[in-house]
Amino acid sequence: MFYYKYKGMVVFTEKEMRVNCLEPVGEHCAKKEGDVLCYLSSAPLGKTRRSFLLNHPDLVDMQNETVDLFDESAERNYPDWPEWIVERIKKGLVKSVNTEYPNWMDCLHPDTNGPYRINLVGLGDVGGTLLTGLRLMGGDIVKSVGIYDPKPANKDRWYYETSQIYGPSGGMPFPDIEKIEEADLFDCDVFVFCASKGVPPVGDEKKDVRMVQFEGNAAILSIYAKMARKRGFKGLFAVVSDPVDLLCRKAWEVSNTDENGNMDYTGLGTDQIRGYGLCVMHARARFYSLLREETKDYEIHGRAYGPHGEGLLIANSISVYNEKLSDELTEAAKHANLKIRETGFKPFVAPALSSGALSILATLRGEWHHSTHFIGGVFMGSKNRRSLMGIEPERAALPPSLKKKLYETYGMLEDLYE
Repeated sequence: MFYYKYKGMVVFTEKEMRVNCLEPVGEHCAKKEGDVLCYLSSAPLGKTRRSFLLNHPDLVDMQNETVDLFDESAERNYPDWPEWIVERIKKGLVKSVNTEYPNWMDCLHPDTNGPYRINLVGLGDVGGTLLTGLRLMGGDIVKSVGIYDPKPANKDRWYYETSQIYGPSGGMPFPDIEKIEEADLFDCDVFVFCASKGVPPVGDEKKDVRMVQFEGNAAILSIYAKMARKRGFKGLFAVVSDPVDLLCRKAWEVSNTDENGNMDYTGLGTDQIRGYGLCVMHARARFYSLLREETKDYEIHGRAYGPHGEGLLIANSISVYNEKLSDELTEAAKHANLKIRETGFKPFVAPALSSGALSILATLRGEWHHSTHFIGGVFMGSKNRRSLMGIEPERAALPPSLKKKLYETYGMLEDLYE
């Protein structure tokens, strides 16, 4: 094993690294220097994650990322590493960093734990409601929310409205609301994309509403993905606009493409991009589960996987999986937005709060939630959390029938983007 120091961080690898800024140290020094470590690995570029929390033996040398990341059924032993390193892996103190990415050194540090500066673009129905949620519930972890919209009246309206949300007796912290210009959008820790080309009007539901939005929203998103690349943005790029899974992939590809159209992987890292659309599907499944005695335990044992729309998978329980009940909850959650549209209104409140504000805040607090993240070249949603050492997808012993459906959804997302 080889050990190095980089800006106070201890780095270790199984192969010798000849990098000027890595200072070689002995094992004794590495062991005493600090609790957290970075493991330098090598895995296929663009098909594996740039960095993540290393807390399981089968993550040590993962060359092919799939939905197996969600399955803990397979038992594997840790490699023949020093016991003190294995113990820190078990405690969640080790980050794996893939040195195939040109900007891998950006990951050689623990993530920050706030307070955070959030900047948000797009103050339509979803953006304005999400902003309201951040103002109401984010005071413990969010320092400020900068807001931008191409329509000055929208920006002024939401600045005045949300800045005047305040507790009756004071004492409760609220993040500051700041009007910003487009050029300032990436002067932050978290960028939130809520812009939209337009939602199909009520009554026009012939196709999946979310997929209808992809082309228009992708064009807008590309502007900001290129801007993030140009600015060398190091924070979280959060996608809320539909369809989040495909837009996350678009943001990753555009930001990592040079002026000649070549992927150079110097833009946003796989660990920087998250999609926020799945938690409202989890919330909708919970709502319908409470209407039936046989599914009432969904809130505790149920899970949601996949995209915010076609391909969604709801599991009634990961401990006592019932395919029939799961399929019924999946269909109910998938079509819940149409129930609201039948009332004559657009369904944006629950998505903006459940998938948007609440899930973004859960991410920043390191809490479990449902959101979209990178797996082997595809962005797909699951229960996960962010630790200071990187993303941690939840792992469970998955029944074969559920795992088969997860592979089908994964393949569908691959095919949809192509």
